[in-house]
Amino acid sequence: MILDGIGDLPCSQLNGGTPLEVAKTPNLNFLATRGDMGYVDPVRPGFIPESDEAIVSLFGNDLISSTRGQLEARGVKGLKVTRGDLALRVNFATIDSLKNKNIIDRRAGRTLTTEEAGVLAKAVNKIKMPCKFVLEPTIQHRAVLIFRGGFSDNFIGNDLTYIQGLNKSSEKVILCKPMDDEENTLYTVNLVNEFLEKAHKVLDSHPVNIERKKRGLLPANYLLVRGAGIEIPKLKLYKKWLSVAYMPLEKGFSELCGMKVFSFDYPKLTGLDSYANLHEGLKKACKFAIRTLKWNYKNFEYAYIHLKETDLPGHDNKPLEKKAMLEYIDKTFFKFLRKFAPSKKIQVLVTADHSTPCKLKAHSADPVPVLWYNDLPPKEQKFCEKTARKGTLGRIGGKQLLKKVKFVK
Repeated sequence: MILDGIGDLPCSQLNGGTPLEVAKTPNLNFLATRGDMGYVDPVRPGFIPESDEAIVSLFGNDLISSTRGQLEARGVKGLKVTRGDLALRVNFATIDSLKNKNIIDRRAGRTLTTEEAGVLAKAVNKIKMPCKFVLEPTIQHRAVLIFRGGFSDNFIGNDLTYIQGLNKSSEKVILCKPMDDEENTLYTVNLVNEFLEKAHKVLDSHPVNIERKKRGLLPANYLLVRGAGIEIPKLKLYKKWLSVAYMPLEKGFSELCGMKVFSFDYPKLTGLDSYANLHEGLKKACKFAIRTLKWNYKNFEYAYIHLKETDLPGHDNKPLEKKAMLEYIDKTFFKFLRKFAPSKKIQVLVTADHSTPCKLKAHSADPVPVLWYNDLPPKEQKFCEKTARKGTLGRIGGKQLLKKVKFVK
């Protein structure tokens, strides 16, 4: 069970506690009192992981085995990717202008509706380029970009948010930069930069964005790209696993690992309240995960369940929202698991892919708590960062986690 981005630091809004420390989670605590706790560096100490890097590592793979763009692309229903295609993860973003080059918001204010994203992508896909390409919107501000043909992926995208050592978003528009002097790399970078400039011109003058500005909303007038990949990721296989995944990244990862993926269509964002949409998605995800386990647990040896929503409040400095999401997950999914797991003699591993401290509004290198419910004699414990640091499991490297709890040999 991966609860995305739940690790945090003390929050002033929570009187110096973290969302996990303050949240009422009696069902998670039931599992904690009957198990072992510890904390995990999802990749390695001091490393600030992006979600794909953390998941890849937690399942025992080397980081070089995968790229974000490829995983995202393979998790989009109906999107075909062949070897040599360049895949990139995309954010619809807001800038003031290419002249001033100021990034106003990396996610267009989180108010870009599903319909608006579809209309904008359709317009961008009409751009004339020397190769075929497709921009495919996914959920909220997210999209995948594919360039068809033989390209290089040895370049840095124009979204520096997760580049090691920066620990924050670039506040200025930058160009994609090559990481070698190979002819194909230089050609690829020039092509992507040309496309991004043309896309901005289309987006900035599009009626959707003109109307958004009239309504006082941030226009989705720029594309931030990262995670370039051209090769099918070579990941360890987990064929005896089922996966409950609904975001493109986790779906793509699970499929490439050989898991049986159970998924659902995420609720469309139709209004301005992105958090109402997130709560609706979380509600659907918890119900779906419960139903999937009830109906399918006998057919598999393991299950991987990933809930995304708990990450977003960290990026937006909303600790009360994070606390509320944790409490909802506890009173729904973990309430079910509290009865289901002991009766079926099922062990439960709960952790996160990374910490997303609210006050940082970004991922951090802080280790994340881990809980291994294995039906031990009860001892009073709360599932949170403070208790995890004192746990009997100690501090574990991400690649060793599944071996440590004997989920893999």
